[in-house]
Amino acid sequence: MARQASPTPAPLETARGTTKRERILRAAIEVFAQNGYFNAKVSEIAKSAGVADGTIYLYFDGKEDLLVTVFREHTRNYLQSLEKALAHVRRPEERIRIAIRHHLETLGRDRQLAIVAQVELRHSLKFMSLLSQQEVADYLNMLRKMIEHGQSDGSFRRTIHPQLGAKAVFGILDEMVTSWILSEKDYDLAASADQIADLVLTGLL
Repeated sequence: MARQASPTPAPLETARGTTKRERILRAAIEVFAQNGYFNAKVSEIAKSAGVADGTIYLYFDGKEDLLVTVFREHTRNYLQSLEKALAHVRRPEERIRIAIRHHLETLGRDRQLAIVAQVELRHSLKFMSLLSQQEVADYLNMLRKMIEHGQSDGSFRRTIHPQLGAKAVFGILDEMVTSWILSEKDYDLAASADQIADLVLTGLL
């Protein structure tokens, strides 16, 4: 996902940081992924970012704020990028395929970010409930609208509840990323995108 010239923060999976804020966020991802959120120290994040400990608090309220910001900015940039990829695509089947590949390619490019998103955020019910209220809901709504579009033009079966279908697609992708993180083998996460799309579309068509 390309960095924009607007004030929107740079995508976290690629931002190595030309500003202190970007460097701090990237350092937080690396430290959280390596040590775990609960074991990570603000001083370690500051050292990795090349800033003084106190500088962290000029931009963030603390470690919890860093974790929430990492997830929210990643998700916002991800959804903007997905919308751009879908902008000129009308066929429902192709939109689903693009969404599936986009999910796997994005997290497959940044294993440390994937660890934070898939593992560290899920250690706390507080984080899960807080973030699922908006960020995950926005993603599910995009998937739901793709299914509804396919149902309205006759491409997809109308017997499937769109929200249930969206959750099923998200659940499959979520499990694929988690399995990739936990695997001892090094493989291309996005290589399975077409097979997953075939499986999903078999249920929808």
